Amino acid sequence: MAKNPTNGGDHAANGAGANGAGIDNMRMAALQDSGGEELQTGRYVITYKEGALESGTSSLQADGLRMADARDFADQDISIADLGDADAFVLPEIGVAVVSAAALQQSRVSAVEALAADSPIEAVEPEYFAFADNVATEYLRGFRRAVDVIVMDFEQLEDIEPDSDVEAEVLGATWGLARCKVPPSSRSGAGIRVAVLDTGMDLGHPDFTGRQFFAQTFVGQPVQDLHSHGTHCIGTAAGPLAPPGVTPRYGIAYKAPIYPGKVLTNSGSGTTGSVLAGMNWAIANQCAVISMSLGSASPVQAAYTAAGRAALLRGCLIVAAAGNHAGPTGSPANSPTIMAVASLDPNLAPSSFSCFGKIEIAAPGRDVYSSVPRPTRYGVKSGTSMATPHVAGCAALWAQTHPNLRGQALWNKLIATARPLPYPRTRVGAGLVQAPA
Repeated sequence: MAKNPTNGGDHAANGAGANGAGIDNMRMAALQDSGGEELQTGRYVITYKEGALESGTSSLQADGLRMADARDFADQDISIADLGDADAFVLPEIGVAVVSAAALQQSRVSAVEALAADSPIEAVEPEYFAFADNVATEYLRGFRRAVDVIVMDFEQLEDIEPDSDVEAEVLGATWGLARCKVPPSSRSGAGIRVAVLDTGMDLGHPDFTGRQFFAQTFVGQPVQDLHSHGTHCIGTAAGPLAPPGVTPRYGIAYKAPIYPGKVLTNSGSGTTGSVLAGMNWAIANQCAVISMSLGSASPVQAAYTAAGRAALLRGCLIVAAAGNHAGPTGSPANSPTIMAVASLDPNLAPSSFSCFGKIEIAAPGRDVYSSVPRPTRYGVKSGTSMATPHVAGCAALWAQTHPNLRGQALWNKLIATARPLPYPRTRVGAGLVQAPA
């Protein structure tokens, strides 16, 4: 096994252990080399066949590669900054290894070997950058702006017959929670672990005083969110029942234990490796719901598919943002084992930016009011990123209704109870996510 350093220094851009500064440096180098088009980091992800991880990684060690294993860390919270001189790191819950380009060249792993019938390898793929997947135009103008948005939203509900109780709910909750039938639900998410893999969390946000946080970073930076994307998503998925003052309710699973996994740096960038490390950790910690408002315009990746499959088998459900480039669903949401979430406007029409194609379900994503880091505390953002935690929060409420609603069963329940919408399934999937009564 590779040695763990006593401090987290920067690693070479193509090393397996690049930390937060390393990730941002990798991105800048890639942009310079490609003229702004490069999505690949220069590292590789090896996905092993089911049950073949040990033999596969033993082969890498036999080739002289220095390996780090998530099982050597408490709760498998493997920190990219603490990998020391490792050439590769192994994520056992999902059966993958992330390897530097130089180390891969040193090993005997090749495309030919991966195709061999007796090979332990399912796929060898380039690693991609991942990004906070929210619309670039954001509003962080405080509560006054939020109230204006909520009022305008409900004046625009013309395309679909309004619910009889929407007007009664609007004054006490955001439009998204009202549309998802969250306020009347008797469920709180108590006891249901919710992991949000993003840019971290403002752990000192006053609305979350006394809440259970189990936070971990995978990018070599403190979990404290200096970006705001992660705090906003966590607010929607698991914010408080009754925020202070006249602030409307914006959170869904208000008693759920929260697992913030910082897989994106404070610049909003990450890699397949950092995201997979967070997924591995969330699965190892038996988080029933794993929310990922991130992605890239990369093809379906075997590693993400393996992670989604491992999650479902372990009783975990991964939901991910479909993307905001108004094109085909991006990665990791395009994997068949991960639930892809599209964005809806307040009139319940698909948002103009929302990606399409492989879509399982839809949720409010335009002008969503939630928590952001201090001193601002509240803000409005738009994107499939904002839709995803609506689904995650509702999933936690459903999971609370029965101990057997886990993994694939929870997936099926969300689809079965979604409110149908008069749009193609390629745009909205089964329809608008709904909370249990």
